[in-house]
Amino acid sequence: MEVDQKNIPLLKEGISFTEEELEIIKSRGYNKDLLPKTNDNRQMSAKNYFTLWMGSVHNVPNYAAVGGFLFLGLSPINIMMSLIISSACVALLMVLNGEFGSKYGIGFSMQLRSVYGNIGAKLPGFLRGGIAAIAWFGLQNYTASLALLILVGKIWPGFLTLGGDFNFFGISLPGLITFIIFWAINVLIGLGGGKTLNKFTAILNPLIYVVFIGMTVWAVRVGGGLHDILTFTPTVEPKISYSPLFLYLMIINSVLAVWAGPIASVSDFTQNAKSTKAQRIGQSASLVVGYTIFAFSSITILIGGSLYYGVEEWNVLNIVEKWDNLPAMLLAIVVLLMTTISTNATGNIVPAAYQLSALFPKRVTYKKGVLIAAIISFMIMPWKLMENSESIFFFLNMIGAVLGPIIGVMLAQYFVIQRKNILIDELFMDTEKKNKENPYQGINVEAYIATIVSLIMSMIGQFIPSLSIISNISFITGVGLAFIIYLGLKKLNQFKVKGD
Repeated sequence: MEVDQKNIPLLKEGISFTEEELEIIKSRGYNKDLLPKTNDNRQMSAKNYFTLWMGSVHNVPNYAAVGGFLFLGLSPINIMMSLIISSACVALLMVLNGEFGSKYGIGFSMQLRSVYGNIGAKLPGFLRGGIAAIAWFGLQNYTASLALLILVGKIWPGFLTLGGDFNFFGISLPGLITFIIFWAINVLIGLGGGKTLNKFTAILNPLIYVVFIGMTVWAVRVGGGLHDILTFTPTVEPKISYSPLFLYLMIINSVLAVWAGPIASVSDFTQNAKSTKAQRIGQSASLVVGYTIFAFSSITILIGGSLYYGVEEWNVLNIVEKWDNLPAMLLAIVVLLMTTISTNATGNIVPAAYQLSALFPKRVTYKKGVLIAAIISFMIMPWKLMENSESIFFFLNMIGAVLGPIIGVMLAQYFVIQRKNILIDELFMDTEKKNKENPYQGINVEAYIATIVSLIMSMIGQFIPSLSIISNISFITGVGLAFIIYLGLKKLNQFKVKGD
C-alpha cells in the first residue's frame, strides 16, 4: 500500500519520529543508514563522547607535528600553551557543527544537503568522504603498518627477510603482510560502527594513560629533569621568522587542519547523541583534557628522548625502537597502533562509508560503503604515494583547505540563515519529483561561490610566494572568509528580491 505523503512536521529536539514518518522517508528512496535516528538509537552520552576523541589525539602524525613545531622558534612551554588553545578551538567547532546532528538525529551527508542543496551536496560530500577520507585511510594504514613491522620484527626477526626479493608494486612481502593485517583490523572496526568504536575506545583510553604517562616519567628522568626539557632549544635555526603571536596562529591552524575532516562530518557521530548537552560536554572535555595531556607528554617525550640519545629525534617511533626494555617497547607500539585505529575509524572510514551511502542511497548501505572505501584505499597503493611525499602532502593540504570553507558555509547556513530550524519533510525530498519551492532542491549557488572564492584565497600563498603568510593560516582564512562571504551573498540576494 502506498504511504500517505503527509507533511512531516519540523522535528524538535527530544521528539522521536513515528514509524509512519520513517516509512514516508524510506518510500522516497532513502536507506536506513540515512534515516533520522530515533530516540531509541540515540544512546551516546557525555561519557561516550569523552572517550571517543581521547584515542585520536595520541598518534604518530600528531607527535611528528609537535616535532615540527619545535623548529618554529617558540619555547616548549609556549608550544604546550598553543596546543591547549588549539584544542579549545577544535572543541568549539566540533560542538557548533555537531549541533545539527545532536538536535535532529541526522548525519553529515544530509547536513550538506541542507546547505548546498540535494545536487550541490554531492561535490563537497565526495571531496570529504570520497577522496580525503579514503586517501587518509590508506595513508594512515600504511604509516601505522610500518610500526607493526617494527613490532613483529622485534618478536620474530626472521619475518623481516620473508619473501627475499619479492616485490608487490614497490612493497616487500613483510611490508605487504603487515599492511594487510592492519588494514583488515581497521575495516572490521569500521564495520562495527559507533557501538564498536565506543567499546574500542573504552579499552584504549586507560592504556593511553598508563603508557604515555609512563613514557613521560621516563623522559623526565633520562632527559635530566623537567627544567632541562622546558628550557631546551633546537640547534637548527628556524626557517621562518614571524612574531610569536603569528606562530601561535600557525600552530592553531595546523591543529585545526588535522581535525578538519572530523569537524566537517562530526554530525555522523553527534546524530547518536542523547542530547546536545551530552555532546557539548563530552566533546569539549575530551579534546581539551586529551590535548592538555598530549601537549605535556609529547613535548616531554620528544625532547627528553632526544637529550638522552644525543640526537634531535622527532619521530616517536624511532625513540621507542631504541628502548632496551622489549615488553615496554612492544606495549608502547601497540598503543600507538590502537590510537591510529581510533583516529582512522572516526576520521576516515566512518565518514567515507556514510558519504558513499549518501551518493548511492538505493544501492549502498553503510557497511557496503565501508567495504568499498576499504577496497579503494588498498587499490590506490598508499606505499606508492609515500614515495613522493611532497606531492602527497600538497594534495592532502589542498583537500584540507577545501574543508575549511565548507565548514564556514555550514556554520553560517545553520546558525544564521536557518536559525537552527530544518524542515525534515523538505530535506528528505522525493528526488524524482521536482519542486522549485523546496529550499533544499538543486544547488545553493551562493554557497558554491563562497566556498570557491574562500578556497582560492586560502591557497593563493601556495602560488604567490609574497602571500605565503595567508597559506600558513589557510584553514582559519578559509573558514572565516567563507562565513562572511556567504552571509554577504545571501544578504545581497535578499535586497535583489525585495527590489524586484
